[in-house]
Amino acid sequence: MLTVPQYLEYSAGGASGPATIVGAFSILALVLAAVGLYGVMSYTVSQRTREFGVRMALGANQAGIAKQVLGRGMKTTMLGVAIGLVLAVAATRLLAGFLYGVDTLDPTVFLLVTVILIVVGQLASYLPARLASKTDPMKTLRME
Repeated sequence: MLTVPQYLEYSAGGASGPATIVGAFSILALVLAAVGLYGVMSYTVSQRTREFGVRMALGANQAGIAKQVLGRGMKTTMLGVAIGLVLAVAATRLLAGFLYGVDTLDPTVFLLVTVILIVVGQLASYLPARLASKTDPMKTLRME
């Protein structure tokens, strides 16, 4: 025989395992999104190296080049976040039956996840932007 507090502890303890697994997979998804965005931005910067070299040879400053690359990364991030939010709102109907005591359309959660993804997207775009701003115009113009 279990007492009521023991029974409640036992029944609530069974939910912590799946919650931990879901949390781990969400962190893994966040890392994969950051690596994917970094890869896309890095590839884009490598394809546009000549353009950045020409711009710098014509007088563009490093801050302008970095701002341009970061802006491109932000556009990509915002597009992904917008699509993800639409799909997440659509998925709440499917997940509503699995949640107990949690609002499926909790604005705090959606806002927090959006802010985290935007910050991760900017951090993933920072290194390619920095590399683009360090482009040597003379080396770039000699490459062809």
